[in-house]
Amino acid sequence: MRLSDVLSKPVDLKFWQVDGFLDNKKLKSGKSKKLAIGKVGLPYFCKCCDSDMTFISAEDIYCIGVNSKQISIDSILTCSRCGNELPVWFLVDSNTDIHSSAPEVRVLKRTEKFTKNALSAKSTYGNFAELLSKADCAYRNELGAGVIIYLRKAYEKITLQTASAAGITVIKSNGSSQRPFKEILQEVDAKKSIIPKEFSENGYKLFGELSAIAHGTNVSEADALLKYEPLHRLVVGIIENAKNNAELMAALGNLGW
Repeated sequence: MRLSDVLSKPVDLKFWQVDGFLDNKKLKSGKSKKLAIGKVGLPYFCKCCDSDMTFISAEDIYCIGVNSKQISIDSILTCSRCGNELPVWFLVDSNTDIHSSAPEVRVLKRTEKFTKNALSAKSTYGNFAELLSKADCAYRNELGAGVIIYLRKAYEKITLQTASAAGITVIKSNGSSQRPFKEILQEVDAKKSIIPKEFSENGYKLFGELSAIAHGTNVSEADALLKYEPLHRLVVGIIENAKNNAELMAALGNLGW
């Protein structure tokens, strides 16, 4: 496996053994080096092509030494169809000396400079991809409150969109403002079962916890980061459940059931 293969994977913090790429020589902090690691390819949504596309790096990739176990890589990935550009930065970490002949490495952080023409891939989570991507980016940059704000927005969005699709009114009868979110969520779940059955009784508790963290109620940035992965999994579970429910209902309708 080459370093480009690891850079082309989703960020999961798992270490992968790769062919050496620093010629068994230490790279001093701040010094740069050209890498022969192949091309990096990652999926993003290209607005110019109006589709998820693979964005690919140039053949020449340069890194900068950070310390004996880390290097920094700045790259420009381009859409394989139209050439639309997206700057992407990687912080590569090794569990031993990174200059060894077969280091085990991982992508500790990956940051994209999204533009109006290049966004997160939409194939998996549709119009929720950008919010989830921003949450993941905030997590990688250790921005605890930002992480939770994006998850909360995603939870609100899927609930309100499902309410709209199900013909559920979200505005008060006098038209003054939105109904309490708890009422909308309960009605949506009763009608469409968007909350996975494993925690269906705690759907609003999840929203309450997201809100408390987002508002900084007795929760530190460090605590928010610790809670990110389980909270992310629950929010994604709701999005997937709603998506699967919609697909199931459409299939049943097409069959005349």
